[in-house]
Amino acid sequence: MKGSDVSAVSTHNDEHASSTGYSNNKVAMWAFLGSECLFFGAFISSYLLYKNRTGPAATGPYPKDLFDIPFTSVTSFILLVSSLSMVLALSAIQKNDPRRMRVWLVCTAALGMLFVACQVFEFTEFLREGMSPSSSVAATAFYILTGFHGAHVTIGVLMLLGQAGASLVDERRGAPWTSQRAEGVEIFGLYWHFVDIVWIIIFTVIYLIK
Repeated sequence: MKGSDVSAVSTHNDEHASSTGYSNNKVAMWAFLGSECLFFGAFISSYLLYKNRTGPAATGPYPKDLFDIPFTSVTSFILLVSSLSMVLALSAIQKNDPRRMRVWLVCTAALGMLFVACQVFEFTEFLREGMSPSSSVAATAFYILTGFHGAHVTIGVLMLLGQAGASLVDERRGAPWTSQRAEGVEIFGLYWHFVDIVWIIIFTVIYLIK
């Protein structure tokens, strides 16, 4: 590569770098995840505040009376494994292997969809036992908290499938992804790992701590 080319590449990278030394896209994702910490922190606090609260309008069982810890432990393990496949997807694109990256992205998305399916099944069982979102403030807080997390997982699944699809389209157009696209995969990975970490906190605080 000529000296002028190196200078051009360096200038291009500087244009997309923030004062922290990281790209603007990565800083934006970190800022977004920071706001998400406050978002989930508020809902977790609300559940802890109301989980034992009784009232004249309370009907049906409380969430803690219906938790199936073994089942939820399995679904939690599924989500944890998806973090590993996300790491492998990033490693693949860093090694200029877009095909393997797509395989791991789809694998991560499939595990995410399985987790959401298990969550829907759990909600169905709770409704069958008589615990609806309006049964008590504890039930309302539980459904909102876990429902919002499930929505975040679903969004993540769509993002991963979209990225895998974009890579496949570019490859068929003769422009396969290289390690230069690794940052985009890493940014999506940050979101996915965050969703996993939040669930571990939810599972520990809501399901395991009496």
